[in-house]
Amino acid sequence: MIHAVYPGSFDPMHNGHADVVRRASRIYDKLTVAVLDNPSKRDPLFTTDERIEILRETTADMANVTVDRFEGLLAEYMRTLGAAVIVKGLRAISDFEYELQMAHLNRNLNPDVETTFIMTATRWSYVSSTRVKELARYGADVSRLVPPATLRRLEAKLGDGVARHADPQPPRR
Repeated sequence: MIHAVYPGSFDPMHNGHADVVRRASRIYDKLTVAVLDNPSKRDPLFTTDERIEILRETTADMANVTVDRFEGLLAEYMRTLGAAVIVKGLRAISDFEYELQMAHLNRNLNPDVETTFIMTATRWSYVSSTRVKELARYGADVSRLVPPATLRRLEAKLGDGVARHADPQPPRR
């Protein structure tokens, strides 16, 4: 049985994340989506517990997927789980450069771990958590970019309907 871990902050989870989870769950026997509990993270929109709730709701139909939290080094977390594979989603070549360095570091810290990369589906390649938060805070319609669980929590956090009305007007010069 191959146990894989898909780590991230998922603040918030978007459809690119959901795409990687679904595809990785078809490749590996067991997939743990691991939410990084990082108290020093700048400007989080959702608490770690809220992110875990969103992920659990979104992955509820995937029997081999569990959601967990971790802090500290991913290589050590992998060791505690007995997991063999780190799953990382890639959107662009710039993601690859960073993730390649992280893969080498994790392998150096835990030689029993391999990293695999899953290219995000083209239709989600431009979506990032940072951009989703920014758009939602300005009232843009992000309903096509995030799973329903994320959308509901964005609306609850930022105001009813905030994530569903028309895109804001561009700033005047």
